[in-house]
Amino acid sequence: MSRQFSFHTTAEKELNEAAAYYETESRGLGAAFLREVEHAVRHVLEYPESAPLVNRLVRSKLVRRFPYSVMYSVIPRGIRVLAISNQKRRPFYWRDRK
Repeated sequence: MSRQFSFHTTAEKELNEAAAYYETESRGLGAAFLREVEHAVRHVLEYPESAPLVNRLVRSKLVRRFPYSVMYSVIPRGIRVLAISNQKRRPFYWRDRK
């Protein structure tokens, strides 16, 4: 049985905005960012409990090459991505997302 994943609407917006920003910085960098986030999500789907807990229910998977983390919860249907969090932002800004 394969796990499913879903993105919180705001997490999807964060992902797209970060990719657009990186693309303006250097052509192809936005696509590279998306590939690294996809790699992190695939790892989470395969090993959902491998990332450290940041609170009782939320885990943080680092994104390679970029100062971002995939913040997610393991739910009965699979994985719920709550935020694509810039590590330099205020911590836990995504706390009220479900």
